[in-house]
Amino acid sequence: MIEIEQLSATQAQPLLAALTDVLQGCVADGASVGFIDAADRGAMERFWQDKIFSLASGDNQLLVAWQQGVIVATVMVGFSAMPNGRHRAEISKLLVHPEARRQGIARRLMQHAEQLATGQGKTLLVLDTRSGDVATDLYLSMAWQIAGSIPYYAESTEGVLDATTVMYKWVK
Repeated sequence: MIEIEQLSATQAQPLLAALTDVLQGCVADGASVGFIDAADRGAMERFWQDKIFSLASGDNQLLVAWQQGVIVATVMVGFSAMPNGRHRAEISKLLVHPEARRQGIARRLMQHAEQLATGQGKTLLVLDTRSGDVATDLYLSMAWQIAGSIPYYAESTEGVLDATTVMYKWVK
């Protein structure tokens, strides 16, 4: 059974290794999530440390999916601090460990992330994903719209410069 939980900074800190395990598994599987070297665990731990810090400030919220007592997936909801962007949230780091895929976990996390954002009064949700990734189909099936794409946006784990697709969902 999958359980979804929102973690505070205090709750997330002792789970740093588990969060890093999910990220590392995704990068090793070729995911375009900001990292290109799956062996660079230190960089991934620093990433999560920064995100945990941002949980304490309220800039981000972290949702995780648990399966049999193990974190198998994550998603972040980031809130704009700028006055002209207080109506929007950014969805990022939707990560499902390769061993836990094809169980509907990503969809459930996205549903929870959207509910979290709208519960905070956000009316515009945004995200980006590598163009052509299977994640695009998930987002489109959840009423997200494609705003456009940016070529040569991010280096892949294979050293190729991939395009990213920018997507949005208006929820007012």
